[in-house]
Amino acid sequence: MTHDGAALPSLEPMTEADEKAIAEQLGRAPRGVAGIAWRCPCGKPGVVATEPRLPQGTPFPTTYYLTCPRATSAVSTLEASGLMAEMSQRLTEDAELAAQYRSAHESYLADRARLGEVPEIEGISAGGMPTRVKCLHVLVGHSLAKGPGVNPLGDEAVATLGEFWQRPCLEDGE
Repeated sequence: MTHDGAALPSLEPMTEADEKAIAEQLGRAPRGVAGIAWRCPCGKPGVVATEPRLPQGTPFPTTYYLTCPRATSAVSTLEASGLMAEMSQRLTEDAELAAQYRSAHESYLADRARLGEVPEIEGISAGGMPTRVKCLHVLVGHSLAKGPGVNPLGDEAVATLGEFWQRPCLEDGE
């Protein structure tokens, strides 16, 4: 599902089964979930949208939080490869890419504002946007939630991962 970059993707409400799956994925209870922003084809949540202020009051700038363990592991491998430094360098050399990335930052901020205003994190998105790449997990979560064409570096990372969801997810103990 492709989104235009201007509107918050439709979020599915988190069900009790989703909450249990996310807790298993993260190894802890989910906090401040506004809804499910992307599902793995197996049906489990893969990206959650998180409220900009957690229930205990802490500001939380990461709107799109990657929960899929397979994706999280694969993205960690990409981060360890040095890809973030290469992407950050490209942002200093490619004005068109930098402009697209700034637009992704603005999209991220607009989506978070639709979930609530938190003055402490106003203007701060996540993942290093808009000038560097600090966390590919955030960029991949953003790209999966919004669809292709919104976050160019997130889209590149998703393309590099390949179709990580094609191998069926296994239940515990299988």
